[in-house]
Amino acid sequence: MSELLERGAARTRWIRSRMPLLAAVRDEFAERRPFDGRRVGMSLHVEPKTAVLLEVLAAGGAEIVATGNHGSTQDDVVAFLRGQGMTVFGARDDTLAQHEANVASVVEARPHILLDNGADLAAGVVAAGLADGVVGGTEETTSGGIRLRSELAGRIPFPTIVINDSALKAIGENRHGVGQSVVESLMRITNLMIPGRRFVVAGYGWCGRGIAQYLRAFGGRVAVAEIDELKAFEAALDGYRVADLGELAEWGEFFITATGHPGIITDEIVDRMPDGAVLANAGHFPWEIDVASLYARASEVTELDAAIERIDLPDGRHVILLAGGRMVNLAGREPKGNSLEAMDLGFLLQSLSLERVATAASTLVPGAQPVPDDLEREIARRFVRALGADR
Repeated sequence: MSELLERGAARTRWIRSRMPLLAAVRDEFAERRPFDGRRVGMSLHVEPKTAVLLEVLAAGGAEIVATGNHGSTQDDVVAFLRGQGMTVFGARDDTLAQHEANVASVVEARPHILLDNGADLAAGVVAAGLADGVVGGTEETTSGGIRLRSELAGRIPFPTIVINDSALKAIGENRHGVGQSVVESLMRITNLMIPGRRFVVAGYGWCGRGIAQYLRAFGGRVAVAEIDELKAFEAALDGYRVADLGELAEWGEFFITATGHPGIITDEIVDRMPDGAVLANAGHFPWEIDVASLYARASEVTELDAAIERIDLPDGRHVILLAGGRMVNLAGREPKGNSLEAMDLGFLLQSLSLERVATAASTLVPGAQPVPDDLEREIARRFVRALGADR
């Protein structure tokens, strides 16, 4: 066994031991075999928690063909999964072009079921003319849900359950999982103080709510930039300063994007920031911070650490960019991602939603749709029991 594979196996073993919900459904799937004869194509962050999810699907009879997301693949986990007989493309150092080729390789394998993140596989099968061979799938993220309901609307002939529409995922994984892991990653990467520092969170969806909550819990002074009037209203009643991002740019010291939309931190916003401002992105796609423009106009770019770059600007100021503008909690140094409990919940949602697609696609409508209510309620009951909150 290679050292890389051994490390991936050891890390996955620890995480598997702390995910009781997935352990239970793995036993159920081994008995029911809902994926017999089905090939599951995955495009999702390849890290130990994802490895446990793929083991669960394989126990249910699924053939796995997978790739990670750009910049977040963990090579030891890839080695471990390949050692389990799964086809996994990609490496942590892949360029964007190589990542796109990896996604194309999964599409070319003609999966019957898609486990998607950012709607890359859905877009790929449509572009390749292979959508008729897909029974259905799931989509993990806000960003992917937006794509399915905009550029891909009316072009998806199979049902796609958007996991991010789930209230369980919103509360458990997004608010508390992402909120905790983004703040933890910010602290781990920079080693900077949170208490008393000024943070601007762009977006007050469930992830933004969680990030703001955990920053404040550590003593940070938090402001929220949100264009949706009702979300801004909620942020104000939650006790945050609420204003336009342009106005907050001069006030903030740290800026964290969590909107799912491109072009949030632009040159105009950067020009208003104080010297030394720290920029991080928590959204799925690396497009919320205009990184290309930052690099293009920089007088100098210096790599200070594995996930820290100093961008010197022509006017003498500089900003600090974390993880190259990719997801700071998964693409940064020592990536951990969301807590085990949050992902145990989230991946139970994935597992049972994929089973519904595999066994009862005819009961679902084509295109993007929420998690069926009966699954939501069953999973909520299981999580409360597993957490011990009923005792």
